[in-house]
Amino acid sequence: MGGHFGELAKVNGIVIHKISPFEQKAFAGFISKGVPNTFRRFRSQVFRVAPPFIVGYLVYDYVENLHASYLRKNPADFENDE
Repeated sequence: MGGHFGELAKVNGIVIHKISPFEQKAFAGFISKGVPNTFRRFRSQVFRVAPPFIVGYLVYDYVENLHASYLRKNPADFENDE
């Protein structure tokens, strides 16, 4: 039972072609294809992701300011004190 992972079963009729990782170029097309693809993906997803974050930040900011105002004493309550 000493087979390595990937060699545990023998499948007939399927041909797999691989290239050695040492023969591949690690950063092939990184600038010419990767950067424009990143901008395209960002543009396609920004309106799906950003609005919940913006609404969440606005709710958080409102609640934090409201909490801070509740912690302060109201000066109008102490106008008649001597």
